Amino acid sequence: FPAELPAVRRALSGIICALRARHVPDDVLHRFELVLAEVFNNIVEHAYANDSPGPIRVAVGMAGPALNVRVRDEGAPMPGNKLPLGRIYDHDETAVGNLPEGGFGWFLIRSATTGLQYRRRGEGNELSFLLGPA
Repeated sequence: FPAELPAVRRALSGIICALRARHVPDDVLHRFELVLAEVFNNIVEHAYANDSPGPIRVAVGMAGPALNVRVRDEGAPMPGNKLPLGRIYDHDETAVGNLPEGGFGWFLIRSATTGLQYRRRGEGNELSFLLGPA
C-alpha cells in the first residue's frame, strides 16, 4: 500500500481485522496496533519525507503465540543505518525544545517487541520483530 495516511489507516485496520479473525488475543492486538501504527508513521514522516510516497510492504505470520512481523519500504535509510535508541528523557533534565527526534515512538516499539532488527537491503529498509503475549 502507498505510504499515505489514508492508505496506512486502511491497511492497519485490515491487518487487525485479519488477525482478529485468526483469534489473536486482544492484548496482543492492542500492542501490535500501537507498534505498527508507530512504524508506519515513521515511514511516512521520515523514510519518504523528501520523496513521493512509495510502497510499504508488510508480512505478518504466527510464531507460536507471537506475531512475526516484517515491514519493508523503499525510502531513505535510518540515520547511521541503525535503529534509534528510543530512550525516555526526564522532563526535568531536558528542555522540551531540546528533546531529540526518535525517542518516544522508538521506546514504545522497543519495549513492546522482541528480536527487533533493522537492515538496509539495496535501496530499501526492512524492520523485523516479534510481538507476543505480555
